[in-house]
Amino acid sequence: MLNTPVEILRQNQLKNTKQRVRVLEEIASDSAAISQPELEKKLGKEIDRVTLYRILNIYEDKGILHRIIDINGTANYAICSSACTAHHHHDEHVHFNCTNCSKIYCLAVSVPPINIPSGFKTEAMNFIAYGICDKCSSK
Repeated sequence: MLNTPVEILRQNQLKNTKQRVRVLEEIASDSAAISQPELEKKLGKEIDRVTLYRILNIYEDKGILHRIIDINGTANYAICSSACTAHHHHDEHVHFNCTNCSKIYCLAVSVPPINIPSGFKTEAMNFIAYGICDKCSSK
């Protein structure tokens, strides 16, 4: 993570609460994206489900996190690039979803430009590659 959780909250004019800091710390602690159910397990009784849901939504709205839907239809979250804002996400990169361990990784691979037909307006793009991650393939 480029900035500390407290700096990220301050930059986005969000109140610095223990729960908000913990969510950012937990998401940033792994190289893979994490789902809300996984976060609930890791945070235990520190944060209830509704508060966690609200925090994730605020972070996504502010451009702090981006959401990736995995092979099972579950939303996973990863830290956004510093270029993302509340008005536009700039996370047009490839995601890799391991079919063995189900983890999702943000890859430093750009999605090629896509020509959208006239009259269509792109609001988000998501490119996911499926396969076996390096950790699973080395087992």
